[in-house]
Amino acid sequence: MHDQPPPTCPHTPPTPPKAPAPDLFTWEFATDPYPAYAWLREHAPVHRTELPSGVEAWLVTRYADAREALADQRLSKNPAHHDEPAHARGRTGIPGERKAELMTHLLNIDPPDHTRLRRLVSKAFTPRRVAAFAPRVQELTDQLIDTFLDKHGAERGAADLIHEFAFPLPIYAICDLLGVPREDQDDFRDWAGMMIRHGGGPRGGVARSVKKMRGYLAELIHRKRAEPGDDLISGLIRASDHGEHLTENEAAAMAFILLFAGFETTVNLIGNGILALLTHPEQRARLQRSLAAGESALLETGIEELLRFDGPVELATWRFATEPLRVGGQDIAVGDPVLVVLAAADRDPARFAEPDLLDLSRRDNQHLGYGHGIHYCLGAPLARLEGQTAVATLLRRLPDLQLGVEPEELRWRGGLIMRGLRTLPVRFTPPGAGGLPGS
Repeated sequence: MHDQPPPTCPHTPPTPPKAPAPDLFTWEFATDPYPAYAWLREHAPVHRTELPSGVEAWLVTRYADAREALADQRLSKNPAHHDEPAHARGRTGIPGERKAELMTHLLNIDPPDHTRLRRLVSKAFTPRRVAAFAPRVQELTDQLIDTFLDKHGAERGAADLIHEFAFPLPIYAICDLLGVPREDQDDFRDWAGMMIRHGGGPRGGVARSVKKMRGYLAELIHRKRAEPGDDLISGLIRASDHGEHLTENEAAAMAFILLFAGFETTVNLIGNGILALLTHPEQRARLQRSLAAGESALLETGIEELLRFDGPVELATWRFATEPLRVGGQDIAVGDPVLVVLAAADRDPARFAEPDLLDLSRRDNQHLGYGHGIHYCLGAPLARLEGQTAVATLLRRLPDLQLGVEPEELRWRGGLIMRGLRTLPVRFTPPGAGGLPGS
């Protein structure tokens, strides 16, 4: 099903609008941005807008344009290329990363530095390391489900899957992978919690959390240099390329971005994915039947479809034009910020048949959820592992899982880059209990 996509026409001119442009970045938009993105794809596929931060940027919404832009090295990842007005200064990255000397990571640099760092990091963050980590991910998944069942599930068959499951799972997983001692992992959970509030916490809270994390990582790197282990930070320290090693700042920045980029994407993958399954019962039932039969194929294609349908990263991280160029027929000036809207590109009917339909068996699914080109997400194998394990285990252990509120009551976190739920209340029949949830 859906093996043959419709033809792609990257230079189809926009059609004249019959209605005014939709409002962007409102709470209503955050709840369901897809109708607005459909309007932009049709009428203004490369659209200049003012973001909530006051920064003006171009939004790229069609799949073909998005894929080209993600691979175009004239669009730099280095914020130094932003021709930013005074009122927008410092508003295009992670708050506090500049002051904390955490800028030298893969999301902020271009070749040849990017090539060198990615090659070094790839030596430590290997597919073999991720595959060997699978039993630990399964153990963490089961432990977290046990925790909320022991805490209150046996009494009321209810939980918040964001705070009690989707959020702690990738935090503890990436901490274990990095080599953060168990006794320190709750500190990381607190710092990470502040970082994903996107303005919902105290003023300056994100920058303070970044600073604390930077200080901790510097100390941990010193310890790992003295007593290396079989963990990712030790691997980063050992990695070398023609005699070159990561500097301490580079190692700290890489550990930071692996944690920052690696956990929130997985929180949202699990949260958004479970919501999509709960609101598409036929697809959820297909997956449960497949899992019960001991099959893995539908789970594997299903995770890719959940990434495409309502993925964890709404907009790719910032890019800045280093020379005049055209994207989708639109002139972009030197220094202009460009944001590729992955959520819009992955629902483009010029690339995906019936793009607003959730089909877990979709085969032709070259979604852009993890990017494209030299900045393709290094942590994609780990996120896929965590997503597959989380979804399969929840559906196996809590087979009658259902939403605890009406879908329109759910609230989405603010923020420009990521797309994720604040909470995901669910109900279920506790294992060993009789009756229906909520009865």
